[in-house]
Amino acid sequence: MSELNSHANYVSEGSDQTFMLDVIEASQAQPVLVDFWAPWCGPCKSLTPVLERVVNSGNGGVRLVKINIDENPDIAGQLRVQSIPAVIAFDKGRPVNGFQGAIPEGQIKQFIDQILKGTDSAKQLESVLDDADVALQNGDVGAAAQAYGAVVEADRGNVRGLVGLARCYLANGDADRARQVLEMVPEDKLEDPLVLSVLKTLELTAETPADDEMTAALDRVSANPGDHAGRYDLAEKLVSVGDNQLAIDHLLKVLRDDLNWEDGKAKSKLFEVFDALGPKDPLTVEGRRRLSSIIFS
Repeated sequence: MSELNSHANYVSEGSDQTFMLDVIEASQAQPVLVDFWAPWCGPCKSLTPVLERVVNSGNGGVRLVKINIDENPDIAGQLRVQSIPAVIAFDKGRPVNGFQGAIPEGQIKQFIDQILKGTDSAKQLESVLDDADVALQNGDVGAAAQAYGAVVEADRGNVRGLVGLARCYLANGDADRARQVLEMVPEDKLEDPLVLSVLKTLELTAETPADDEMTAALDRVSANPGDHAGRYDLAEKLVSVGDNQLAIDHLLKVLRDDLNWEDGKAKSKLFEVFDALGPKDPLTVEGRRRLSSIIFS
């Protein structure tokens, strides 16, 4: 992924004569940022390189067209650009947002994110992602993977698409492919809660117990239902094989009997499972509700 980014160039020089083609027509396919600058403008010299870097790292989400207002004053005049640097975003042939002055890189990224979230294509991708989430929750891994894959193909840095695709691989027991997909996540998105949740899942499922170990753990709890250590051990094994529903049931059984067992050990493991599933997963929502009823009963 980094190799692709290093060769990508979504930045071009524009002019009054090419504005219709470079910006108005081009923005029918994707948002276009227009950077109005001049050689004598000090703040322009600090803003433009940052703009170029952010746009080129965005995998083609937006394009950047730079217009020197000394050589091309007409468009700047029509748009009433009175101070530079000035950046105006176009989508579907019309200006939709903008800013003036040399702002920090983080604010530039936020500005671009807002532009992208408002586009028709972004809304369509969100709809596909919503359908993919439902398919995965219903156990239709194939349909979910196909939808997530389509989103990633359209937007290679889409975190929801990448995380969803990784979860599909995990559902099929392919942790290596899941890790490969996560390597495609943009560096500035690595701390996204969705990414952290699937990384936690990989951590919890790193070691799969042998069949005889699982059988022994089940037999131990069946023989002695009050054995909290045995039930906790069984829950850990269930998490490692992806049976989160049953693992949550056993951890809640421990907490129902002894909320602070082993200094909150079962509660900590339960929260790890919730983190791995993500806050919106039905198992997390229902598990937290059941935990609350135990705490406040």
